[in-house]
Amino acid sequence: MKRLFLSILAALPILASAQTRSSDNLVQYVHPIIGTQRMGHVFPGATVPFGMVQLSPETDTVGYEQDGHYNPKVYSYCAGYQYDDKTIVGFSHTHFSGTGHSDLGDFLVMPTVGALKLNPGTADKPGSGYRSAFSHANEVSEANYYKVKLDDYNILAEMTTTTRVGFHQYTFPKSDNAHIVLDLMAGIYNYPDKNVWTYVRFINDSTLVGYRSTNGWARTRTLYFALKFSKPFISHGYKKYDKREVYGGFWGQFNRTPNFPEIAGRQIRAYFDFKTTEGEKIKLKMALSPVSMDNALANMQAECPGWDFDKVKAEGQQQWEKELHKIVIDGSQTDKENFYTSMYHAMINPTIYMDVNGEYEGLDKNVHKASGFTNYTTFSLWDTHRALHPLFNIIDPKRNADMVQSMLAHYHQSPEHMLPVWSNSANENWCMSGYHSVSVIADAVVKGNAPFDANMALDACVATADHRDYAGIGYYIDMGYIPDEKSGVSVSSTQEYAYDDWCIAQMAKKLGRQDVYDTFIKRSQNWKNVYDPKSGFMHPRLADGTFRKNFDPFTTNNMGFIEGNAWNYTLYVPHDPKGLIQVMGGNKRFITYVDSLFSYNLPDKYFAETEDITKDGIIGNYVHGNEPSHHVVYLYDWTDKPWKAQEKIRMILPRMYKPTPDGLGGNDDTGQMSAWYIFSSLGFYPVAPGSDQYAIGSPAVNKAVINLDNGKTFTINVKNQGEKNVYVSKILLNGKPLNGWFISHSDIMNGGEMTFVMSSKHK
Repeated sequence: MKRLFLSILAALPILASAQTRSSDNLVQYVHPIIGTQRMGHVFPGATVPFGMVQLSPETDTVGYEQDGHYNPKVYSYCAGYQYDDKTIVGFSHTHFSGTGHSDLGDFLVMPTVGALKLNPGTADKPGSGYRSAFSHANEVSEANYYKVKLDDYNILAEMTTTTRVGFHQYTFPKSDNAHIVLDLMAGIYNYPDKNVWTYVRFINDSTLVGYRSTNGWARTRTLYFALKFSKPFISHGYKKYDKREVYGGFWGQFNRTPNFPEIAGRQIRAYFDFKTTEGEKIKLKMALSPVSMDNALANMQAECPGWDFDKVKAEGQQQWEKELHKIVIDGSQTDKENFYTSMYHAMINPTIYMDVNGEYEGLDKNVHKASGFTNYTTFSLWDTHRALHPLFNIIDPKRNADMVQSMLAHYHQSPEHMLPVWSNSANENWCMSGYHSVSVIADAVVKGNAPFDANMALDACVATADHRDYAGIGYYIDMGYIPDEKSGVSVSSTQEYAYDDWCIAQMAKKLGRQDVYDTFIKRSQNWKNVYDPKSGFMHPRLADGTFRKNFDPFTTNNMGFIEGNAWNYTLYVPHDPKGLIQVMGGNKRFITYVDSLFSYNLPDKYFAETEDITKDGIIGNYVHGNEPSHHVVYLYDWTDKPWKAQEKIRMILPRMYKPTPDGLGGNDDTGQMSAWYIFSSLGFYPVAPGSDQYAIGSPAVNKAVINLDNGKTFTINVKNQGEKNVYVSKILLNGKPLNGWFISHSDIMNGGEMTFVMSSKHK
């Protein structure tokens, strides 16, 4: 989920020779501020691995224009925070990491002193509202810890989390007019009628519970909360901003007096008053639940019963240490910052979506209880099937299996009887093309990571692939392609369906289901039906079998392709590189084509004049900032010039990744961009998830130790590493020469050692 011409991270320096021991503190190398400038769309706040709470600052309130039309500025605020902004509006509890769509930002909290303000104000007139100026000089962003000084109020704000609880600590100046505002109207990408209903009930003078129902990108979403303060408030109140039709057809605000026992309405902001001494800390904990207020209270009691902020911070950072130590690299300070921030970004999503008692809201809006697995949400599958889930199959197989079981639960609860496409918070958002949950499921089954009913999972994949009423699948089944007249993304969808069909075939083969294999291996060749040998490109094809005459291989969305153009999508056949090379005219012509992708500069006219379409992440016509290109450089491994893959990988890494705020120039897409970096810097990549093979690249580390869940280790040693030594002259696997440019999943999971010998000259 991002726009076409976006990229992420940029500049990997050469790794130094300092040995990294497994006892090292790796959290110190994580800098969540990386990617918060421009279009990385990540957030700098606190979260634990895969946590349900992402407690982070918002730096603006952007929504629809006043006339109700789309405001293009919204796209800059998918994560709620932009590094170049000068003010903070408050701190909210839910965020997407690196997506190209805006939502969430629930339950915003803002501490203030002085005259009470209940409007956030605007960036150009900050004094008109409760927002505050801040400086990056007084800002700290770490794994599970965020700190900033709110300059207008002289308040130090600190954040940490558990899986389901956001923990705030505010250090106030001396004041008889200290306030904490709870904005129940706030939200990223706020647009008319997003709030459906809000309810708050007071338990005592320091505890309240409630919920908020919204109609956003997730169309029917209810999130419950429990909020507890470390000291009683001396008074409280609220303002209701509902538009209420009254006699005579007038509309106006409807307000209530302070010190209320409960509130209900659509648009509400509440406040809590305190008297503070100099340096006094007021703490608050907000627990979330997808099920009930009682469950939110239970989540708080189970995960964060006390008020020791430093203890909660340390425990969360220890969770990160455990995850980061799954791959220990040898490198310089800069190298480790790049690598471990990528590891951090890869382990934020998908997010846990269930209470401590195992209950969660399902797609059918009923309450379910996860039995034998942890339920997850936030599945940006068009992105993450490519490298993120394959990475989990290596370093976190149990968690990935739970994610698959979450997808299968989604299938059983779905009225369409379909696996998820892009799901979040018990909603299907139907975003992007393909049905790539089948890729994730097949990859797990083929790689032996399937502690679930694999045959039932295959049946769910087949049912999804045969859903004729969804996004042109009926045409695809009957005609072997989707006609151009029937879809603006007919070509890319045809190609993506063909890949997904191949995944189903591989899964069927593994399970001995020959009839399913025969059907879907044949369908997996449908990509050939949209290749036009005359133009040399994947090409929109009409229902009468002819190719569209008005065709430009550089144009993108709704011209046959989604977030890519014909030049890029012609290389999107990850499951059949040999077949692609053959139809494109053989080895020599194919290599020339891939070379041209990097050397041909995309004409300026193809960049839209909006801020969400930029030249970030582009090298020639190669768009690293969008996922359909991620496997492209590895296709050289199927030719007689694999050294070209090595050369280009080591060219892409320093141009696309760097440890700075603008180090993710394009959407991280819930970790996919970071997963590409992790695999590529280790020296191999899963070109076609659903296969047990990885293509060899050019490692950018001196050494890496992958600590596997089975107790074994897979060690990567790199000899003669250097800025110019980008070519692989020899590979040894467990002391024996590796024949070819591929390793298997079992080679890694069985443990052992792979040694790369690097050179400044290719063979």
